[in-house]
Amino acid sequence: MERWQARKVVIVGAGAVGSTFAYALAQSGVADEIVLTDMDQNLAQGQVMDLAHGLPYYPNVQIRQSIPQDYQDAHVIVITAGSKQRPGESRLDLISRNAKIIENIMDGITAQDSQAVVVVVSNPVDILTYVAQKRVNWPRGRVIGSGTVLDSARLRYLLSQHCGVDVHNVHAYILGEHGDSEFAAWSMSHIAGLRMNDYCQLCGKCEDWHEARSKIEENVRTSAYHIIDYKGATYFAIGQALVRIVSSIVRNEKSVLSVSTMLDGEFGLSDVSLGVPAMVGEAGVERVLTLSLPPAEQSALRRSADVLKEAIAHLRRNNP
Repeated sequence: MERWQARKVVIVGAGAVGSTFAYALAQSGVADEIVLTDMDQNLAQGQVMDLAHGLPYYPNVQIRQSIPQDYQDAHVIVITAGSKQRPGESRLDLISRNAKIIENIMDGITAQDSQAVVVVVSNPVDILTYVAQKRVNWPRGRVIGSGTVLDSARLRYLLSQHCGVDVHNVHAYILGEHGDSEFAAWSMSHIAGLRMNDYCQLCGKCEDWHEARSKIEENVRTSAYHIIDYKGATYFAIGQALVRIVSSIVRNEKSVLSVSTMLDGEFGLSDVSLGVPAMVGEAGVERVLTLSLPPAEQSALRRSADVLKEAIAHLRRNNP
């Protein structure tokens, strides 16, 4: 008889994103054990205490501060740790510092012979997912990034508001980089099985649907900038997006999510990690769904990959 094992999620980084994710995860009932770690041990301890005081109101779950050995039997390790951009610092300088942080974390995970799936959230997420994958000799599906799961949720929300339809009946994906080169895959977007173009003809609310969808896509792309201007950081929605990803892993749901994963020929791309539709289960990314994209969307995906490859090349030159 197989021995029961707790579903353990280790969260590396107890800042705004890590702690908000821990809070959402505790309420979801997905994990049996939530473990937080941070370079600032006082911060981690404070977050654990604050979260644990809500235990009477959560589904049954343990919440505690981690020790290195927690990597050994974790189901999922979620990395939210990373530095913020300093005044006068370039984006490439930030990438270089965060790449070193990710490499050190991956070294600590492999030192414990962990069999967990690693989910990278730290930004720039696609590049750091690539760095994490290159640091370990694992099947590529075991290291994934949060990719454009949040961006896709933003697209679904904005479409639901525009069309006046329950967001749960809207299915849509943002693909590519989690960043300025991302794009809406309109060929994969539909409401109740109707493609968006067909639905909008029936709806009749838009005078110019193509103009409306361009504005919606731009709003998705700039959402994070506006939120950061208003409140300094984004963390609520990404916390929920991470619950969705982790749930698919620990429950082996085999959900199709636009996570960031290393490509090996899919969509004609290799040696780059970016957001594409992928089946996510207990092994991480179990299959990339290589859809036949229209030429414009295939070109947009390639442009996004080129942006990321250029950044990776800069990183390699600066960190030989």
